[in-house]
Amino acid sequence: QVQLEESGGGLVQPGGSLRLTCVPSESIFNFAAMGWYRQAPGKQRELVAVISNFGGSTNYADSVKGRFTISRDNAKNTVYLQMNNLKPEDTAVYYCNAERAILRYWGQGTQVTVSS
Repeated sequence: QVQLEESGGGLVQPGGSLRLTCVPSESIFNFAAMGWYRQAPGKQRELVAVISNFGGSTNYADSVKGRFTISRDNAKNTVYLQMNNLKPEDTAVYYCNAERAILRYWGQGTQVTVSS
C-alpha cells in the first residue's frame, strides 16, 4: 500500500509563507504525476498544483498562480509546495496526491490556516 507522508502545515499570518513536504513510500518515478489538493470546510476538494514525473511540467489552479510553486527533489524523493503571499482564503486541509494509471493515492492531509 502506497503511503504519502505530508508535513509543513501550520498557522501563518496573511502575506506569510509555508512550505509543504510530501514523501512517498516508494520512488516518485513510480507515479505519472504528483500533486497537491486542498479542501476548505464546506467545499469540495480542489486541485492546487500538479507536477508530471515525466518531463516535469506543472499546472496550477488560477487562484494560486504566481504565489505557489510545486517542485520535486529526486535525490530526496520528495515533492514540495512552496506557498508565498498566503491569503485567508488559502485556509484548508492540504492533501498530497500521487497518480499511477487509474489509481490515485492520498496523504492524510495537513492543515494550513491563514489568519491574523
